Amino acid sequence: MMTQKEMTAENVISKIEQARGNLTAAASAIGCSRQTLYVFIRSHPTCKDALDSNREKMIDNVESMLYSKALDGEAWAVCFFLKTQGKHRGYVERQEITGEDGDDIRVHIDQ
Repeated sequence: MMTQKEMTAENVISKIEQARGNLTAAASAIGCSRQTLYVFIRSHPTCKDALDSNREKMIDNVESMLYSKALDGEAWAVCFFLKTQGKHRGYVERQEITGEDGDDIRVHIDQ
């Protein structure tokens, strides 16, 4: 744990990196609350950059795991991957509302 005086941008960045962007773990290692850490990060752009960078790394790592599972043939991973990354090829979940036999919907207004 570090004291408030030891809570420098360099020390906070180090804890953020050790916790891989998990602010609860970083705050615990520093010995402060998450809220205190959030306030500190907001006032130190280099800390915000470090947090953003580490969170992007988390996403990259999880994307790699998802991709690996999809390549292994895990149906849930294939489905999720295509729904999120294959939209431009038509892999989307949507409801198509059509009229009878797939024709346009016709609306008749009686007066």
